[in-house]
Amino acid sequence: MDYRYKLTKLRNGIRIATVEMPHMQSVSVGIWAAIGGRYETRKTSGISHFIEHLMFKGTKRRTARHLIEAIEGVGGYLNAFTTEDHTCFYAKAAGQHFAGMCDVLCDMYIHSHFAAEEIDREREVIREEILMYRDHPAQHAQELLSETMWPEHPLGRPLTGTVETISTFRRPQLMRYMKEHYNGRTTIVTVAGNIPHEKVVSVFRPAVEGLTNGKVPRFHRCSAPKGGTRVSLVTQETEQTHLAMGFYGLGRSDERRFALKLLSVILGENMSSRLFQTLREKYGFCYSVQSGMVALADAGMINIYAGLDTAKLGRAVKVIMRELKDLCDRKPSRGELQKAQDYTVGQTLMGLESTSNHMMWLGESILGYRKILDPAEIERKVMAVTPEDIRHVACYCLNRARLGVAVVGPVKDVGQIKAWLR
Repeated sequence: MDYRYKLTKLRNGIRIATVEMPHMQSVSVGIWAAIGGRYETRKTSGISHFIEHLMFKGTKRRTARHLIEAIEGVGGYLNAFTTEDHTCFYAKAAGQHFAGMCDVLCDMYIHSHFAAEEIDREREVIREEILMYRDHPAQHAQELLSETMWPEHPLGRPLTGTVETISTFRRPQLMRYMKEHYNGRTTIVTVAGNIPHEKVVSVFRPAVEGLTNGKVPRFHRCSAPKGGTRVSLVTQETEQTHLAMGFYGLGRSDERRFALKLLSVILGENMSSRLFQTLREKYGFCYSVQSGMVALADAGMINIYAGLDTAKLGRAVKVIMRELKDLCDRKPSRGELQKAQDYTVGQTLMGLESTSNHMMWLGESILGYRKILDPAEIERKVMAVTPEDIRHVACYCLNRARLGVAVVGPVKDVGQIKAWLR
């Protein structure tokens, strides 16, 4: 399909990207800031996420309740999220409410008040969020894996920060951080729906042209720690043992990332994957097992997660390691690769039928590649991957020197876990 992508750059550096979808009734709008957890220091860990929360707490024109009601009151929704390298505020509603959505999002993004009492109140909310994640061992295992993979680096810290760091944030510090990092050069607007590009620009231009150009922040590049496999264990009385395994992957500009994505699909991204078929269907070791891939500017990771009966942990780890070795020793059949390619392309194309997903595609493309990626070109690169490409990338990534493991559950012996990994 020929998508109608258009991109305009304003004088202050703000980029406005759109895709016109004439057949859709809804419109999705996003405002992105190219700032996230990896730009934070140890002392400011969690500040991007804290600011994300505070932008919902009122502006000079609207109370917190009025912000939500302005969108929900017309049948839409309003939300936000923070990642390692960006923060996104987004809304979706019927097309006739486009101008109202833009007004609300711009009001939040540019004119949030950050009242002292709201900061104190939200500090307690985020504290509860941090504690909630600790009470969810699956989430805890994922955070522990990040810490294991990226020790002493911002990528290894939780995006929420810690109870200790968020307790130090005060309004002057938050306002300084906003002024320094939320500017024209870090801001992107994306819109998907039955709205012409020219109308989007005409609505947003007067609302955002007051932002200064500013500077693009820099982050500390990361590299894989040396010393072989790293294992972290949190002994905790849980019904299951939660296993998270990660291998250092590839940056988002590495052309091998298409082969690595297909490797992840073959390994564990759907019910026909190798790990699902072996761990669940063949041996009954778990209810759920999955793999995934993270690709950042300078680094990446392919990860595996499973929740297991503790008594079956050792056998499950050995099966996983055997499957990983098999991918290095033998290239997949053309039939298995074809299924992975069709699945990957199909998931992408089905996702782009949604205005919200297409809005995300625009933002992530520009943040990651400074241009709007053409889905047809991505499809060509995915379909060009060969079985030998899969084996090569498996041999490069899936080795013990690049492995980190996190375990949360009623397990006490780290040495035993290391023995299973051999």
